[in-house]
Amino acid sequence: MKAEMPHAQLDWDDHGRPRSRVFDDVYFSDQSGLEETRYVFLEQNRLAERFAALPADGRLVIGETGFGTGLNFLCAWQLFEQHAVAGARLHFVSVEKYPLAPADLRRALALWPQLKPLADQLLKQYVAIHQGFQRITLAEGRVTLTLLIGDALEQLPQLDAQIDAWFLDGFAPAKNPDMWTAELFVELARLAAPGSTISTFTSTGWVRRLLNAAGFKMKRTPGIGHKWEILRGEFLGWPAEVAAPIPAKPWFARPAPLRGERRALVIGAGLAGCATASSLAARGWQVSLLERHASVAQEASGNPQGVLYLKLSAHGTALSQLIVSGFGYTRRLLESLQRGSDWDDCGVLQLAFNAKEAERHGQLAAAFPEDLLQWLEQPQAQARAGVGVAHGGLFYPEGGWVHPPALCQAQAMHANIELLSHQEALELRNVADHWQAFDGERLLASAPVVILAGAAEIKRFAQSAELPLKRIRGQITRLAETADSRALATVVCAEGYVAPARLGEHTLGASFDFNSDDLTPTTAEHQGNLAMLEEISSDLLTRLNINEQPLENLEGRAAFRCTSPDYLPIVGPLADLQTFNQTYAALSKDARQVPDIACPWLDGLYVNSGHGSRGLITAPLSGELLAAWLDNEPLPLPRSVAEACHPNRFALRQLIRGK
Repeated sequence: MKAEMPHAQLDWDDHGRPRSRVFDDVYFSDQSGLEETRYVFLEQNRLAERFAALPADGRLVIGETGFGTGLNFLCAWQLFEQHAVAGARLHFVSVEKYPLAPADLRRALALWPQLKPLADQLLKQYVAIHQGFQRITLAEGRVTLTLLIGDALEQLPQLDAQIDAWFLDGFAPAKNPDMWTAELFVELARLAAPGSTISTFTSTGWVRRLLNAAGFKMKRTPGIGHKWEILRGEFLGWPAEVAAPIPAKPWFARPAPLRGERRALVIGAGLAGCATASSLAARGWQVSLLERHASVAQEASGNPQGVLYLKLSAHGTALSQLIVSGFGYTRRLLESLQRGSDWDDCGVLQLAFNAKEAERHGQLAAAFPEDLLQWLEQPQAQARAGVGVAHGGLFYPEGGWVHPPALCQAQAMHANIELLSHQEALELRNVADHWQAFDGERLLASAPVVILAGAAEIKRFAQSAELPLKRIRGQITRLAETADSRALATVVCAEGYVAPARLGEHTLGASFDFNSDDLTPTTAEHQGNLAMLEEISSDLLTRLNINEQPLENLEGRAAFRCTSPDYLPIVGPLADLQTFNQTYAALSKDARQVPDIACPWLDGLYVNSGHGSRGLITAPLSGELLAAWLDNEPLPLPRSVAEACHPNRFALRQLIRGK
C-alpha cells in the first residue's frame, strides 16, 4: 500500500479558478478573492498599522490554518512590503494537509497578476515540499514562511512559537468540520502571544462559541461581498476552566532572549558555521566568522561533491523528520547557486545491494510518497543510472550532488558577515557578559553570543569538552571522466557513492576509518573505494579505464566527519555541566520528576556540530534552528525533534542512568 501525501485534487471552473474535489469547496470567492482576503484577514487583524509600528529589528508572526493557494500569505507579504521599515521581518506559519502541486500553484497564482513579483519568488522556492515542517526563506531573509504539511491536529501541537495574528481559513465548517474543532482552537490559544488577534470568514455560531471557550473574545462584524457577517477577535488569556498546557521541561526551555547588541561570533567556517552565520546575518546580526584556514570549507565541507543523501526510517523517528525537513531546506537554498558547477538535481539512486536493504527499501517505499522516493526494479534502475547496475533500489528524484564549498561561500558572502581567516581559537573566556576567543594569550574576537561550529574540534573548549563527539576519517577518490563514463546520469549509492562528473571529474567515496588521525590519502583506501565502486557498478568501473593507470597516481582527499552516539546532530544552547548535574540531581532517583528550577545556561553559548556524513542536509536547517532560539522565533522543526538534537540530552541521560 503506497503512502500518499496527496497533493490537493483540483477542478478548474470556466474562469480558471480552482475548486477542491475532496471538500467540494472553492479556494477563494467568485467575486474577488483578493478583496475578501484583504478585508477579512488583513484589515480585521489591523496589519497595516501593526506593520508600520514595527521597529527596525522587530517582527510580526502570523499563523494560518489552511495555506491553500498561498493567497493570504502573498497579500500579507505585499502589505508588509508597503508598510514595514527596512530591517523589520515577517514570519508566516501555515498548516496545510493537501498542498497544491507546483504546476497547480503556478496556475492558481497566475489569476493575480498584481501579486506576480512575490508569487514568482514563492514559486521559485516551492520545491521539495514534503510531510512535516518546511522552512522557506524569501526576500533575502526578510520574510520567512514555515509550512506545516499534514493534519493540523498532528502538526500544530509540535509547533514551538508565539503567534501575533491568526488567519482561520480552512474550507467552510460544513464542508471540512475537522478544521473547526475545540481541540484545534485550544492549540491556537496555546500558541497565541499576549494580545494576539484572530479573524475568519465564517460567522457560524458554534465556531464563535468554541473560540470564546478557548480564551478568544470573538465578535461578529459586517462581511464583504456575499458574506453578511464574519468573525474577528483577540486573545484574552488562557481560560480558567481548561487545563493549562504543559510547559517545556526546564532543560529544554528557551534561554532568556538577549537584550543587548546583536553581535555573534561563529567559530568554524564549514557547512554548520557558514549556515549559522548566514541565518543570523539575515536577521540583522553582525557576525564574525572565525576560521583557522585561509578560507571557508577547507575540511570535511571541502569535498568536490557531496550527495543529498536521505537515509530515512519508515517509523517517523526524530532523525527521519529532521532529514525530510532539512533536505527540503537545503534543496531550496541550492536554487540560488549555479546548476552544473555548484550543484545538479540529477537524482540519487540507492541500490538494494542485499536482502536486508531490499526489505528496508520496501518499507520506505510504502511509507513515503513517490515525489520523495520511488522503488525501481533492476531494469528501471539501470535505465535511470545510465550504466549497468546489478540491483533495483530507491530513486530520489529531487536529490543530487552539491559542491559544498560553493554553498559555504554563498552563505558567507552576506554583508553582515566578516570572515576572520587564519584565526584558530583555542580557549573561550567569559568576561563582563562577553565571550572572548583566545589563541593562547592573544584575543582574537569577542561578542555577547558565540556559536561553536568546528565539528569535533569544539571539544578543546572547557565549556563543551564533555560533549560525546567522535571523529571518523573519510577518504574520497577523484576519477577523471572518460567518454564512456559520461553515461552516468544520476548519483548511485550502495555502501559508498559515485556521482556524475563535475568539471570533468567523478567523486567516489567515502571510506570510514574510526582509528586513524592521519589525513594523508592512502592507496589502501583508494583500493577500498574502487572495491565499493565494483559493488555499485562493475560496468562503470570498466568505463573509467582505472586499470590503465597505477593506483599510486590516484588523487583524493581525506577529512574527519564528526558524529554523536545517537547519530543526531548537537544543536542548541549549552548549560554549565557541573551546575546542571547538581540542579537536577533528583532525576537520578526518579526520572519522571521535573524540578521547577531554571536551567543553568552558559548565557550566549551555543553549538552546531555532530552532523556526520549528513551535513549538507542537516547543517543549514540547524543554522535556522539556532537563529530561531537566539531571536525567540518560531522553531523550524517540531519541538520533539529540536529536543532530540539538544546538547542537554546527554547530561540528562547520564543523570537518569545514575552516572
